[in-house]
Amino acid sequence: MTEKIGVVGAGIVGLAVARELATARGAEVTVLEKEGRVGAHQTGHNSGVVHAGIYYPPGSLKARLCREGVALLKEYCAAHALPYEEVGKLVVASNRAERPRLAALAERARANGVPGVAELDALALREIEPHAVGVAAVHSPHTAICDFPAVARRLALDVAELGGSVRLGHPVRAMRERAGKVEVVAGRRRFAFDRLVVCAGLGTDAVARMAGAGGDVRIVPFRGEYYALRGAARDLVRGLIYPVPDPRYPFLGVHLTRRIGGGVLVGPNAVLATAYEGYRWSNFRNVRQILGWPGTLRMARAHWRTGVKEVYGSLAKSAFLMDARRYVPELTAADLERAPGGVRAQAVARDGGLVDDFVVDVRGKVVLVRNAPSPAATSSLAIARHIAGIVPALVR
Repeated sequence: MTEKIGVVGAGIVGLAVARELATARGAEVTVLEKEGRVGAHQTGHNSGVVHAGIYYPPGSLKARLCREGVALLKEYCAAHALPYEEVGKLVVASNRAERPRLAALAERARANGVPGVAELDALALREIEPHAVGVAAVHSPHTAICDFPAVARRLALDVAELGGSVRLGHPVRAMRERAGKVEVVAGRRRFAFDRLVVCAGLGTDAVARMAGAGGDVRIVPFRGEYYALRGAARDLVRGLIYPVPDPRYPFLGVHLTRRIGGGVLVGPNAVLATAYEGYRWSNFRNVRQILGWPGTLRMARAHWRTGVKEVYGSLAKSAFLMDARRYVPELTAADLERAPGGVRAQAVARDGGLVDDFVVDVRGKVVLVRNAPSPAATSSLAIARHIAGIVPALVR
């Protein structure tokens, strides 16, 4: 008897999970996606960076799956002629006070097995990025960029070739466990699966409620806004230029990112959104659910100063420019134009803590990916292997 497994969500993680389950388990896999295309949300709205594993605590799931995921993703892109460019990353200390954190970051990168990491002084960093300034930097030469939406589209083809299906325009409306099956109503159809894996990203909480799995974390959406460099200003950045991150937050701060095709993004910031798909300020669709979670207000009370700064950055182009000019001082306001942003699904605990690591729950026959922020796209193929290993086996 062929195992039937449903996957909710056709982002890069959900599609990678579906492919892995079809390959490793020989399962008949059905992916249910509410949008009319794959990779419509976080997969299609990120900066395209393939993270090398610099930032994550050694021994964490993020650290392990990021390093595994980089290798798998590079191999996958090569096998399918998908773009993958090792443009390199500089994490730059703009002043002496940031140097201890920069040194700690270099040690963390080495502990995680990131290859080729080097600590540079002010002169050496300019050999890598001639227009950048700083007192010191950590260089990761193998940090790469790729086209994650293209990877998602290829994964969807893999699923179909393995005998599975990707059902677009099929929002999940209800589910229940009955008679040893997980029954799911999606779109206008009813499905019966032996197991269900939820990789719903921004829609995680809604699907989790249907599964009767409230839990002590909820998704709180953060909008990330970008500018793009115009014309000749793109030549001021060769690869990736990042600030030293604040260890209190899982966000990396405004940075400059070369993209596949030659464009350069500046951003993102991190502004609390008022809708799970709140790509615009005018969308207040889910404000009641977001603010109704006790963790949201506790988080806001603890970090309100940072929140005010991020909102100011959202409203004032000059704030974005000031952040970018700390690292590339030749930039002017005329060099920046608005670019499409994205919304990040960030899990927040009841006590207001920002959940940093990947979180996966198993509830009977349902596996829930509760937190998969960056570097989830980088780690997607490794996350898929991890999840395939914990999906409960079918008892025949």
